[in-house]
Amino acid sequence: MDPGNERDLQTEVDGLMDGLRSDLERLAAIPSISFPGFPAGPVLEAHDLLVELLHDAGVAHVERIDLPDTAPVIFAEIPPPHPDAPTVLLYSHYDVQPPGDESLWQSPPFEPTPVEGGLRARGIADDKSNVIAHLGMLRAFGGRPPVGVKIVFEGQEEYGSPFDAYPPTDPERFACDAMVIADLGNLRPGTPTLTTGLRGAAEVVVEARTLQEPRHSGEFGGAAPDALLVLLKALATLHDVHGDVAVEGLRREEWEGAGYTEDEFRKLAGVVGGLPLLGSGTLGERLWSGPAITVIGLDAPTVAHAASAVVPYARAKLNLRFHPRQDPHEAQDRLVRHLLALKPFGVPLTVTPGDTGPGYEAATGGPAYRAARTALREAWGTDASYIATGGSIPLVNGLAQAAPGAEVLLFGAQDNLCNLHAPNERVLFSELRATVLAMCAFVREYAAGFRQGAAS
Repeated sequence: MDPGNERDLQTEVDGLMDGLRSDLERLAAIPSISFPGFPAGPVLEAHDLLVELLHDAGVAHVERIDLPDTAPVIFAEIPPPHPDAPTVLLYSHYDVQPPGDESLWQSPPFEPTPVEGGLRARGIADDKSNVIAHLGMLRAFGGRPPVGVKIVFEGQEEYGSPFDAYPPTDPERFACDAMVIADLGNLRPGTPTLTTGLRGAAEVVVEARTLQEPRHSGEFGGAAPDALLVLLKALATLHDVHGDVAVEGLRREEWEGAGYTEDEFRKLAGVVGGLPLLGSGTLGERLWSGPAITVIGLDAPTVAHAASAVVPYARAKLNLRFHPRQDPHEAQDRLVRHLLALKPFGVPLTVTPGDTGPGYEAATGGPAYRAARTALREAWGTDASYIATGGSIPLVNGLAQAAPGAEVLLFGAQDNLCNLHAPNERVLFSELRATVLAMCAFVREYAAGFRQGAAS
């Protein structure tokens, strides 16, 4: 294949698709769930299959990184074809979410099943399709792409892993000029998308304790302080009348990239018909460039087992998402200070900060982004959109610290209708094909741009 010929590249990728589909089915049939309580065997089986597929794709140097308390990480490397060629790091993960309630699946979650235009299985979009897309690029070039390649396939991304903090401790291993983080995808099918921002995340637990034990609500209610009422009054201060976050100091800016239509978002979120959305401003501001506070857990008596008693203790766990450029500890501290200052009905609250994770915002003006825009236009036939995501990928920051000069690109074969982390997850062959083609066109364009830069 002539890597400089667009038509040859498309023909080569089309010829690979049957094999890539077969390998995707093999990989997706493995229940590689890395959560506690699930067997480790399938995770190792997926690892071993990928090592085999990498060797088959012409990758000679494949290593296994073993860290405490995490699944093995696959690290592979192809040296640059000449001294002026750049090096690209490719990232995906081979573990998957648990399937959840299997009665909600239209077919068994680990039996890849045809759907219109694609396949259904747990993890087939997140993230096994993107693992296969990386392999497709390597196959298209016969294992000798026009750039140096470093490959990182992680096995415990979904649960969380010590590997997130590992790259800065071994920067030479992860040194590169650009990296493609293939753990995301398109705004919608057929819309090429580069994700340029990730919101940060923090957790806070807030609790109220008012009585030594429950007391009869008829005899004591009305004067005895109700811990649940205290907590609810505190939680109600976190948002204004429009549903916008009311905690001072949390950064919010206008969003200038692409975004969902309201109808798309309502369908994706499963909003009950006729109900309003929370907040004001564009969806991009509410979802990506502004804060969000969600009550993700509440300890209080259940309705089914409720007694006629004043509640002595109540607790809530809050999840805060914040602007990609806001410091995570500053953002968390703003929420903590807001809660500590309240004293609802004169009752002080106990507030305990939990985990934090930084956001990320990519610089988009460099040669890798120019190459990526050309590549995505070639693959999908239209210009790429820029979006952000409210989700977080902690490893991105670790890799960026290890290779601070590298451009970070986030794109892949998923799309926002693929039901990732939900029942009936699916991937479309059109998105997988286009992603493989985009990967190939990207390394071709990036290598050519580097040669021109070196010549000048």
